[in-house]
Amino acid sequence: MCEQFVARSDRPFRIDSLWSFAEKLERFGIAGFGWGAAWIAGDGSLGVHRDLGTFRDDPALERIGSIETRSLLVHLRRPSRLSTLTDADTQPFVDPGARFVLSHNGDLREHRHLRERYRAQSRIHGRADSEVAARWLEDEWQAGEKPAHLLGALHDALGGEANFAVLLPDGSVHHYAGNPENPVFGFRLGTVHVLSTGIYSVDRSLFRYVCPEARDRRVVRQNRTASLD
Repeated sequence: MCEQFVARSDRPFRIDSLWSFAEKLERFGIAGFGWGAAWIAGDGSLGVHRDLGTFRDDPALERIGSIETRSLLVHLRRPSRLSTLTDADTQPFVDPGARFVLSHNGDLREHRHLRERYRAQSRIHGRADSEVAARWLEDEWQAGEKPAHLLGALHDALGGEANFAVLLPDGSVHHYAGNPENPVFGFRLGTVHVLSTGIYSVDRSLFRYVCPEARDRRVVRQNRTASLD
């Protein structure tokens, strides 16, 4: 029952301009079991932060919030299995080759046989199915291939319910919608464009409880990827 969003703007914004949105997404999305974020800094470098506590209680919020970026990914965790509350399972996952950052919301059905393969390669460090998705994407990522195709293929390979959020080094962000229990919505908060999960409410309650000020609202069709680049 995780929640996640990606954000992108034509001009730099302070990350904490989205902290109120993130706090409400955690609260109404019943998350609060760890969180993480990734962003592209002004010099083009990748910044990443993860914490096992709640978003709202993380002492690093002020420091991270003062950073200016044009691209952001945030994952707010509520795992299906509380036995996976470990550092290794806290998202997002960063590709060792720095080609992408990935987070996942949902439950993947066909992860066990792949887990054994990656474990034999000493590439599994936690217990969550989301890490298996990250390993699959590492192997299948091809330069120049569109994220929409790769994320759809990832869902086909692992099955189940899956929303995938991706941040790329060029600053583009992408959100695949494949979890019918938690739709993905696109909207604008001021000058920042956002693609976010919907607090496990198949109606549009996200806009009532989390961001009533959102503009240009839309829903991302199932098994499609929305991109901000």
